[in-house]
Amino acid sequence: MDKLSLSTLGQHLQTLRMERGWSLSQLANDAGIAKSNLCRLEQGNGNPTLDTIWRLAVQLNVPFGTLVAPITVPLGEDGIQVRLIDQGKGTPQVDAYWMRCAPHTLRHAEPHTPGTRESLTLISGCLEAGPDGATITLTPGQTVTFSADQPHLYRTQAVEATLIMTITYGEKGNTP
Repeated sequence: MDKLSLSTLGQHLQTLRMERGWSLSQLANDAGIAKSNLCRLEQGNGNPTLDTIWRLAVQLNVPFGTLVAPITVPLGEDGIQVRLIDQGKGTPQVDAYWMRCAPHTLRHAEPHTPGTRESLTLISGCLEAGPDGATITLTPGQTVTFSADQPHLYRTQAVEATLIMTITYGEKGNTP
């Protein structure tokens, strides 16, 4: 993530935390990250993982897209790039993302909050995705929808995969 995006994320994160009247220690502890890492992140430094951003969104009770909405560049790590395309304004909350997975990528995703569902539509390449132990292989034009409130994964083989990911958050709290 570039310096401007890190700074933007940090300011937005700090604003959301302070609106709730929470200390750095409280949010860091609840999200399972070091206070020093959260402090650096709020100052526009560090290199947050996608999982760290997800955990912070869960603790702040906001959709992942709400936390990253001010960022205009793709977020990425370990062969995965994700960019928010749009956020719905209704209930339940629905976010749409563009996602690219490099060749030979395996990403294990932590469970999202109860009731959250993901729909993946493959644009190009080949992708294995879904809940651990119940994945399916997608080819271009195919879509899979699954409960994302359990561990799930994304796996590519020799070619990259490009897809559209739609996340529909559970209605209880509309959180990621």
